[in-house]
Amino acid sequence: MTSMMSDEMKPIEAKVLAGERLTAEDGMALYEADLNEVGALANTVRERMCGNVAWYVRNQHINYTNICNKLCKFCSFYVAPKDDRGYVLSPEDVQDRVRQHLEIPITEIHLVAGINPKLPYQYYIDLIRAVKEIRPDVAVKAFTAIEWVQIACAAKKPMKDVMLELKAEGVSSIPGGGAEVFSERVQDEMFWTKADSEEWLDVARTAHDVGLHSNATMLYGHIENPRERVEHLVRLRDLQDETNGFLCYIPLSFHPERTEIDHLPGPTGIQDLREIAVGRLMLDNFPHIKTFWIMNTIEVSQVALWYGADDVDGTIQEYEITRRTEEETRQVLTRSQLVERIIETGRDPVERDNVYNVLSTSREIEDAEPVGVAGETPVAS
Repeated sequence: MTSMMSDEMKPIEAKVLAGERLTAEDGMALYEADLNEVGALANTVRERMCGNVAWYVRNQHINYTNICNKLCKFCSFYVAPKDDRGYVLSPEDVQDRVRQHLEIPITEIHLVAGINPKLPYQYYIDLIRAVKEIRPDVAVKAFTAIEWVQIACAAKKPMKDVMLELKAEGVSSIPGGGAEVFSERVQDEMFWTKADSEEWLDVARTAHDVGLHSNATMLYGHIENPRERVEHLVRLRDLQDETNGFLCYIPLSFHPERTEIDHLPGPTGIQDLREIAVGRLMLDNFPHIKTFWIMNTIEVSQVALWYGADDVDGTIQEYEITRRTEEETRQVLTRSQLVERIIETGRDPVERDNVYNVLSTSREIEDAEPVGVAGETPVAS
């Protein structure tokens, strides 16, 4: 069969079809190549690994504090420790958030926040207990790598011991946030107070060692360059070779609104699709690639299901990390809306739990479905 790829892409196509690993230089070439060619190759890998499935989850995001001492320039969520706008949810507050959506069969609660140095170790234990008391069967995906560093500091214990203790309390997996870009140059400019890339990788390594699967992310579209993005992916791939503990890679689209670098334009939908596709091609040992519809919009995420992504995340309910205005936190798609959007793309919707066990393959679209708070309209983009 004659290849339809350009001459520049034919060597990479040959590797992909043969199941061979791409090099860093191949990764650089993917940033220069025609997007549709890159997407077509990524789709080949996606269908080889996942078939026609598009995963989603009924989940709820809870951000327990917006107080953070890391002062990252790209972040619109945090406030400094003495800012009057700062909040800390008590365990009882978190329980109230969980109760708001008890009519929805949520299977995963995503619990992350800022780095608040005043919170004691017991607070984190109480948070997990609070969630599990209201929803005993829910999977708690909790605390980014940077939060784990702070938690271990507050506990004055080794990271492994802290992870084992919180796992026993009910933490079932770890989200991938806080990685940003593995680049000393970008860190020095954008998030100099945060743990460096080696520490992030060490936290993931420890999590995998104690039996906690995790995700991995990369924040793109600010001051990083393609070489730094490729290096980031290679380092993730190397750790996955070592531990096989990553479930999913999620490229995160930078949103400049209300940040210290709001003069930057942020990535386009075209770049969102390219990052999905490049991630799928470079991370040959990652089982899943997610398009996070909150950041990419649901429309771009639909297209991304043909550019390497096999997961669209989930119902969310509320999201404070990225939003158009200070007040707008209500960002939700119901299960029916997710299923409908997936079917529109020609993919097969499959509801999962937090470690990709199949929960449902139903394609049923209900006429009405609760969204958690009466009178509020779901936000779809």
